[in-house]
Amino acid sequence: MPALRDRRIEAVLFDMDGLLVDTESLAMRGLVSAAEAMGIDAPDSFCHAMIGVPADHCRLLVQERFGPAFPADAYLADAGRRMEAMIEAGLLKLKPGALELLSHLESVGMPKAVATSSSRIKADRHLGSAGIRERFDAVVTRDDVARGKPHPDLFLRAAQAVGVAPDRCLVLEDSYNGVRAARAAGAAVVMVPDLLPPTDEMRAGCAVIAPDLHAVRRLMSAGP
Repeated sequence: MPALRDRRIEAVLFDMDGLLVDTESLAMRGLVSAAEAMGIDAPDSFCHAMIGVPADHCRLLVQERFGPAFPADAYLADAGRRMEAMIEAGLLKLKPGALELLSHLESVGMPKAVATSSSRIKADRHLGSAGIRERFDAVVTRDDVARGKPHPDLFLRAAQAVGVAPDRCLVLEDSYNGVRAARAAGAAVVMVPDLLPPTDEMRAGCAVIAPDLHAVRRLMSAGP
C-alpha cells in the first residue's frame, strides 16, 4: 500500500459506527442483553464478527450460530431497540478527536462524506443525535447501494457524491470489512481501531494505523 504522503488527498470519507460515534460499544451491549433475554449465549467473539457488517449479513451470522430456525430477525430487532434506547437516554458519544478533525477539514475546505453500512434512518438519527449531521457534504448508507462492505460500493458512491476520484480520497475506518471495502475502491485508508485490534492484514492494507482521530488530524495538518 503506498504511503499516505504519496497520495494527493482531495476528500475524506468517514465510516460512522465506531469511527465517528461510539455506537459499537452500545451495539455490543444490545446484542448481549437481547441474547440474555432469550436465554442464549452471545460471546464477544460472536458480537465482534458483526462489527462493520450490513444487517443482511448479520442475519446470516446469527443463523449460522443458532440454526436456520432461530428467530434471527426478532433477536436483531430486539438488540437494535435496546441500543436505540441507550441512544435516547443520551449515552451516544462522539469518538475522541471527531469534532477537531471536522473543524480542521472545514478550515481547509476539504469535502467530507459519510459512507456507512447502517440504514438511512439510523445514519440520520445517530449523526443527528451527535450533532454532526449537517457537517457532511454527503451521507451514503446501505440503502443507497446494491452491496455493502467489504464491497467498494459505499465508498465509490460517496466519492462520486463529493465529486472526487476514489484514488484521491482518504477513507477513515475502524472495521476490517471497512478497510477491505476502501482498498477495493482504490482509496487510501487509515484504520482507527475501536473494538477490533489491527491485524497483519490491516497493517499491510492501511497507510497508517492511528490511535484516534486526534492523530488523524495531526497527520493531515502536517501535509505531504
